[in-house]
Amino acid sequence: MTTLLVSHRLHAEHGADLAARARQMGMGLELVVLPADPEGRLEAAECARLDLAFFSSDVIPQHGRQFFSTVRKAPALKWLHVFNAGVDHPVFSEMLQRGVRLSTSSGSTAVPIAQTAIAGLLMLARNVPRWLRGQQERRWDPMRSPDFPRDLAGQTVLIYGLGSIGREIARLARVLGLRVIGIRRSPQQPGDPVDELHPPQRLAALLPRADWLVLAAPLTDETRGLIDADMLARLPAGARIINVARGEIIDETALVAALRDGRLGGAYLDVFEKEPLAADSPLWTLPDVLVSPHNSAAAQGNDGRVYEMFLANLKRWHLGEPLDNEVPANQ
Repeated sequence: MTTLLVSHRLHAEHGADLAARARQMGMGLELVVLPADPEGRLEAAECARLDLAFFSSDVIPQHGRQFFSTVRKAPALKWLHVFNAGVDHPVFSEMLQRGVRLSTSSGSTAVPIAQTAIAGLLMLARNVPRWLRGQQERRWDPMRSPDFPRDLAGQTVLIYGLGSIGREIARLARVLGLRVIGIRRSPQQPGDPVDELHPPQRLAALLPRADWLVLAAPLTDETRGLIDADMLARLPAGARIINVARGEIIDETALVAALRDGRLGGAYLDVFEKEPLAADSPLWTLPDVLVSPHNSAAAQGNDGRVYEMFLANLKRWHLGEPLDNEVPANQ
């Protein structure tokens, strides 16, 4: 019998289905339920029996400490599946160091994040911030030539990070007529929606060609602080930045300076070096800057997609097959 730690809400909403799916797989599965009270704790004997754990989105924020306190006390834990895609938090490194296998739900939010990124791009491309300022001030301020925005078709978007999110952004960008340059370690595959694909070390050389720089890469030692003042200076005058990756990838002080002096034409930012974004940050009020509260993934279908990803991996686990989205043990 395999024991699986789940949240109380997931148990209430999917417990019967999960048990039925396990039976269909020919798997003996016992669900161990995290207490509904955030201060509640499982007995040590219960923790000791845990084989698997499912970190679902409802655990955050109220039950986060409770959940990870439980898995830390589970010496026999073999596999942890998480609803998120990024695993840069130290607790995940701790699990890997213990020998716990870790898999993510990478791709479950790719479509809504990409749609949000493209919405930000379109708002900047069509100079919507100007109209919004006019609306807030009850001021009739139609654009006149030569202030008309450039046609989007024919512009170039450089996408750093061509995983599930980056690929979907690239696909939508090509529909809009943009030329797409992707940056990724792995070589181009059939169906990659890009006009060119380059390795990460080519970033600096490619920046002068980018009307738009889209960041969709995970936070790693390699990407932390990657977009600094020198990199920003390589972008052509008037270029814009879209960041739906991690705030720490950009030097925020350098970004503010480039936006203030007009070298950058604008930005859509969903992530920041420190979150929540401080109330006195100039990013709130700079013209042609769109801010969202690390919320670009918001969509009602996310939990359902994560649940199906977990079930597919549970079957792979039972059959001894490789897990999808497994994080390398040496990460």
